[in-house]
Formats: sequence, C-alpha cells, structure tokens
Amino acid sequence: MPDFSFENALRQQGISLIAGIDEAGRGPLAGPVSAAAVILPSDTQIPALDDSKKLSAKKREQLYDILTQDPEVIWAVAFAEVEEIESLNILRASHLAMERAVSRLRQHPQRCLIDGLRVKNFPWPHDAIVKGDSRSLSIAAASVIAKVSRDRVMKTLHEEFPQYGFAKHQGYGTREHLEALRTHGPCRHHRRSFQPVAQLQLPLG
Repeated sequence: MPDFSFENALRQQGISLIAGIDEAGRGPLAGPVSAAAVILPSDTQIPALDDSKKLSAKKREQLYDILTQDPEVIWAVAFAEVEEIESLNILRASHLAMERAVSRLRQHPQRCLIDGLRVKNFPWPHDAIVKGDSRSLSIAAASVIAKVSRDRVMKTLHEEFPQYGFAKHQGYGTREHLEALRTHGPCRHHRRSFQPVAQLQLPLG
C-alpha cells in the first residue's frame, strides 16, 4: 500500500508543499489524456487510497469525492486533447497535461513526485518514482482523480458517439471497440496515429 515515506523524507528537508502527479489515458485509442496534481495534508488518513488501477470504479468514485470535497486537499486536473496527442506524441502530451495540472493548483508546490520516469524540462523541481501510484499516497491520490476525471469525459463522448461504447471501455482497444471501429470507422475523438486506428485507413467521421 502507498504511504508517506517519500513525502516525509522531503518534509525532513524542510519541503512541505509536495504534489503527487499521475496521468490516465496514455494507452487508449480515443479520447484525451488526463493528469492530476494533488497536495495532501501531512496528517491525511484514507485507508483505502491506492493505485487507481487496483480499485473498482465504485471505490474510485468514492475516493474521488473524499479527496475533492476535502477543503484541505489541494488538487487540480487537466487534459491534453486528441489534437495535441497527434501533434506532440502521447508522451509529450501526457507531460503537457501534467504541467497544466500543476499550474492550476491554488498553491504551487515546492517539489513534485511524478509517477514513472523523470520529465525533461518540467517547470517544477521533481522526483520520479517508478510505480509511484503504488508507493506514494500523493501520487495514488492523483491517480484516482486523473482516472475518474477522464472516465467522466469518456461518458460524455459516449453520449455523442454511442456506437463505440466509450462509457464501457473508456477508449481502450477492447474487442468491442475494435469491432465498432471496423463497422463505423473512426470518429473525431480517435487517435489517428495509434494502431489499429491507423490501419483502418478510413475517413474520420
């Protein structure tokens, strides 16, 4: 389970405003990529808080409400849209969403903890933690907010294009999604550079 080990080590150095950062939606064939930045109070106790991938959708929603409704939790979420993913590539678009999330925090952090690898030219001092969403509570909180926020966007896109089933698979390349792509071709929310969307060579609706 994630804990405050990384955060406490920084607090011992006099660094108190520490933001956990994580993204959601790097792998899907459609929709934006999201990122969240979260600064938790040092006495935060949320026993069920964990990497969003290990939680049920219902539990993620519950934790999202706990985190976002707590006035002492400083948080922000941001997106990079499909057009940006196509023009920048998915990695850079993910980093752009992270930068946007941090810039929207009501207090800017002294240090960021980012899930994964270091981000070149990131505007804030940061430490990269591989599998950070399973090791740092701040990053776990960010993973939950980023995931729930993106899932809600995909439900909105489902209302616009119900034939693809976005609300069910969130744009990932499931069998159902691939069959819908073969039947209907891609829509404007699909990432044209991603396989197998690119293999279809069909006009975008």
